[in-house]
Amino acid sequence: MNHGFVVWFPHFCAKIVINMPSISQKGQLMPESPIRKLVPYAEEAKKKGVKVIHLNIGQPDIKTPQVALDAVKNNTLEVLAYSRTEGSETYREKLAAYYAKNDIHVSAKDIIVTTGGSEALAFTMSTVADNDDEIIIPEPFYANYNGFATAVGVKVVPVISHIDSNFALPPIEEFEKLITPRTKAILICNPGNPTGYLYTREEIKKLAEIVKKHDLFLIADEVYREFTYDGKEHYSILQEEGLENHAIVVDSVSKRYSMCGARIGCLVSKNETLTKTALKFAQARLSPPTYAQIASEAALETPQSYFDQVKEEYVGRRDLLIQELKKIEGVKIGVPQGAFYCIVELPIDDSDAFAQWLLEEFRLDNETVMVAPAAGFYASEGHGKNQIRIAYVLDKENLKKAVHILKEGLASYIG
Repeated sequence: MNHGFVVWFPHFCAKIVINMPSISQKGQLMPESPIRKLVPYAEEAKKKGVKVIHLNIGQPDIKTPQVALDAVKNNTLEVLAYSRTEGSETYREKLAAYYAKNDIHVSAKDIIVTTGGSEALAFTMSTVADNDDEIIIPEPFYANYNGFATAVGVKVVPVISHIDSNFALPPIEEFEKLITPRTKAILICNPGNPTGYLYTREEIKKLAEIVKKHDLFLIADEVYREFTYDGKEHYSILQEEGLENHAIVVDSVSKRYSMCGARIGCLVSKNETLTKTALKFAQARLSPPTYAQIASEAALETPQSYFDQVKEEYVGRRDLLIQELKKIEGVKIGVPQGAFYCIVELPIDDSDAFAQWLLEEFRLDNETVMVAPAAGFYASEGHGKNQIRIAYVLDKENLKKAVHILKEGLASYIG
């Protein structure tokens, strides 16, 4: 059906109906990114000479390993050709060796290299679910899960976790209540974006039992594996025995090596039928980018000292952030155990309006902050309206300044 809009010509007392093709319902349902939708307001503030401190997006300021940059810079390719659909064999072999160092034992044939973790998630959803099938996800969750699900016609069924329990895994009984004949998988992010929560080995085992009991897939987004704090260790679903046919891991170089622009990720599973099916979706997009694979392969040579230093830096930033946020009256904080995000509950009704107000109207010494309203990280209507996500990807000086601006802005907003 075509839809139109009316144009009035008042001097002639006439109207003309202009028809136009209709947009898909899927397109209309596609959610805006809560992280990026405020960008126009930030850009407008910058045009006016305002310094905007970004707490809204997980773009680390950590330097990319030089070995990865040099691999591209010094490459002597004469033809920038397609790679294999599943990614270059040498890269996948080295990825398998990387996983083995982390006590995850897979082979190159269990790995499909993708254009970012995003494509790995999209391939996974398309492989395990048909239109109107369901995937259960503890919320709050990475906002783009909503977008990926909408794009492939899958329904997200949320099970809520709470800031009062620091976003721990909801009781298994809550999952069981939501399982229907259309349920195909449970999806977790570990460590979590946006919460920074790190699932324990016991929680992974509980999830393993429920997916085996109901014959479901267990999908784990493990892109922040290296960043765990307070002596806690990451436990992958691929380490859990008996999950060989159920476990699917989504991974990426973006955060691990501060290589967000490389857009290289992967899908990892020991389920041969699943990987063969996902490969068909990968063939439809031909291949992942060649230069980015070269950089990602070289990045695997990054020494452990790099991660030790990065982890130490993030722990320091987290501790400073929590310390400064606690000085703000009326806030509630989810303490991250991994990744580099924090959910903060504010004494306001609408964090979308507050975040936009900060960019449009509030200035402290001609500076302001940009935060991510948290409602977009929930699928349940009305949840997260008084929460924001902070990405602590700034150095400590700027992080401290940003929280001070947030504190003053909040006081002014509440009035």
